[in-house]
Amino acid sequence: MESFIGVFDSGMGGVTVLADLVEAMPCENYIFYGDSINAPYGIKSQNDIIALTDKAVEDLIDRGAKVVVVACNTATSAAINYLRDKYPIPIIGMEPAIKPALKDNVGGHIAVMATPMTLKLDKFNSLIDRLKGKGKVLKISSPKLVTLVEKGVISGNEIESYIMEIFSDYDAEKMESIVLGCTHFLYLKRVLMNIFGEGIKIYDGNIGTVNRVKQILMEKSLVTDNQTKGSIRIENSLSDDMVKQSFELFNKYQELKR
Repeated sequence: MESFIGVFDSGMGGVTVLADLVEAMPCENYIFYGDSINAPYGIKSQNDIIALTDKAVEDLIDRGAKVVVVACNTATSAAINYLRDKYPIPIIGMEPAIKPALKDNVGGHIAVMATPMTLKLDKFNSLIDRLKGKGKVLKISSPKLVTLVEKGVISGNEIESYIMEIFSDYDAEKMESIVLGCTHFLYLKRVLMNIFGEGIKIYDGNIGTVNRVKQILMEKSLVTDNQTKGSIRIENSLSDDMVKQSFELFNKYQELKR
């Protein structure tokens, strides 16, 4: 197979990143690997996350990946430095879009929705400390949302009730913006707007990651010579049904963006 962009996630949330990459660079070839059998990563130890992420990334590199995108905020926080030290090719991770949220903030609360591991690690907390601004940053631990999205639940009473539950201790009227610190949560933008109103600002890290991939490919002369649409392969550690569901979520995400 020709060289490709490898995309790894702890499950199916990173399919949103894959979709944004394909939209930005349609002529590239892609292999997406979702480790749903071990999801969610956000409740595991850092050592376990490093081991699982390393195994998947090594496999993608062995098969010819020219760059690997770790399309998982938790895996990025836990393992990105280890991966970059170990492998010679570019390894690109995710970063919660806290910087633009703080830049746009006019004094309201900024809620960062993420997994327990992402919220706990130094990488995330040092980012907040470095970008202190006017708004109060609220850490909203949301592990169950990953499980629901992995089941294909991205709307309806169950997910709305859970979101209202995890926000129940906070004043909704003071909520100015929400930062989606997990790629699984990008499917929930419409649900969040239904709960908080159309005026809520929602930020995610996908565009920053996509732009970084484009920059790296150009800097290292790795941009494909293909002039036609590239190939997209999705794999999942759990089952073929999860591959099918990943493609369905890929298409659903594209529809949600229209």
